[in-house]
Amino acid sequence: MINREDILELTRRMTPQRNCFSRIAGAYITAEGEIDETFNTAFLKLSGSDRAKNLALAKTVPFAETNVQLKEYRFPDAAMRKDSLWQLLYALKSCELKDDALLYLLYEQIADGHVTDYPYAVFVFFGSYDIPRKGTDREWIEGSEEVYDFLICTVSPLKAPYEPGETEFGFLFPAFSDRSADTGRIDLLEADPGHPHEGLHYKLFGERKK
Repeated sequence: MINREDILELTRRMTPQRNCFSRIAGAYITAEGEIDETFNTAFLKLSGSDRAKNLALAKTVPFAETNVQLKEYRFPDAAMRKDSLWQLLYALKSCELKDDALLYLLYEQIADGHVTDYPYAVFVFFGSYDIPRKGTDREWIEGSEEVYDFLICTVSPLKAPYEPGETEFGFLFPAFSDRSADTGRIDLLEADPGHPHEGLHYKLFGERKK
């Protein structure tokens, strides 16, 4: 189960004044599943309006209804082996999205698992959160416990050319659990929990999750 307080703590660093994101990348995928165009840039190079728009998009994942739309899943051991999607996500986190070849592999995996009859966008964000320490009285104290590096990914139908609409699927990796990174888990967003994206679940876990 996801602790909502952990997620809310993380989202407090997702504002224009306290932005935690350093990089954004993405791809536009056709209705036929072909990768159309891609981009990869430093988040702070975006215009003020584009930063605000993309912050709002990234926050659709942690702001989803906890333990209903946004659920935490553990990767099976078999899904964390060499050449797995877990390994790809871990590598993308480690390189802070600065490897276009790895990003292209991610887009290909998503396009292969997400079969649609409409074009959509895949946006990926890299963020870092310097987790402050809490005392025994749960008050903040000086210093930090760890730096939590993470990815947020959104999959959204296009509402206009190169303009993502409402997020229908997304994830936060690694999961932010007990105020720490849990690389063996991932938080998945299903905007419509009654109709999960089974192909994408299979890509992640090697099995269909409910």
